[in-house]
Amino acid sequence: MIIDAFTHILPRGYGERLAGLGDTPAAHNIRTRIAGIPSLIDLDLRLRQLEEFGDEYRQIISLPAPPLEDVGDIALSVELARMANDELAELVRQQDRFVGFVAGLPLGDVEEAIAEAQRAVGELGALGVQIYTSVHDEPWDQERFQPFFEAIAALDKTIWVHPTRNARWADYPTESRSKYEIWWTFGWPYDTSAFMARLVFSGLFERLPQIKILTHHGGGMTPHFAGRIGYGWDQLGARTPPEQRADVEHQLTRRPLEYFKMFYADTAMFGAAHAIACTLEFYGTDHVLFASDSPFDPEQGPLYIRETLANLEALELTEQQRQQVLEGNARRVLGVDAA
Repeated sequence: MIIDAFTHILPRGYGERLAGLGDTPAAHNIRTRIAGIPSLIDLDLRLRQLEEFGDEYRQIISLPAPPLEDVGDIALSVELARMANDELAELVRQQDRFVGFVAGLPLGDVEEAIAEAQRAVGELGALGVQIYTSVHDEPWDQERFQPFFEAIAALDKTIWVHPTRNARWADYPTESRSKYEIWWTFGWPYDTSAFMARLVFSGLFERLPQIKILTHHGGGMTPHFAGRIGYGWDQLGARTPPEQRADVEHQLTRRPLEYFKMFYADTAMFGAAHAIACTLEFYGTDHVLFASDSPFDPEQGPLYIRETLANLEALELTEQQRQQVLEGNARRVLGVDAA
């Protein structure tokens, strides 16, 4: 079986509810996406597209942006999270192509997010939860988020991490907006990497070594800058003046590089085989899961799946290693149970 661990879908009721929110950024976003990527919401079209990959191909489904906490107040976020998760669970029950779903959460309120995570896992069978690399532009290493990580670790479920930077994050301090979608092309890998670094230096893996965090797009910049993370951060503080020592203080007991290897990563690299090879070399085949990021490709569905499968076939992997990435890790790490 081929298990695609990071794909996106808009359950119809949830999508229509979002699109109907009037003149809001979230509504504009969803209306544009439905028009431009019909297989996000058109289930018949999506299933026809997936026939190309044979009966053995399966998807784990999750919501696309925007983050639920950015849609409106907490009451609306909670309502939308429950609606979306109920629909995602129903899609998994109805369609053999979907072997699991990732719960969306109203992360504007940590207690509400924990409650919905527990409901989605306990009552609906979610494989885990999706978060974004910041919450209302704030970092995840704040103390208020520690109970969230503890709750998900207690559930023994995985956290899927999606980048969230947008055009408001300018390319230069003198500008107000990013140009040429630099915020996406280069900004998202940076966003993911910064998220990972803040969790590492906060000591998350010291406190919760069993926690499972799956980073999108091959772990961002991390595998490609392993030297800077390794020997570079072995000298942490060497570039920081004495009056800024608080910026580099930490309580880690091992090299930073070792904690970065505790994350999981996917293969959603948009057809760049060398990038997948780098990801596999850094994390090892036991920490990399096949994913395509479908349907966000120029063909609105099948291209990234086709390209990523071809990339993996072309790499010099043993059959056991290839099986780990395509299926075994999804079963072992995410708890997929599908025949």
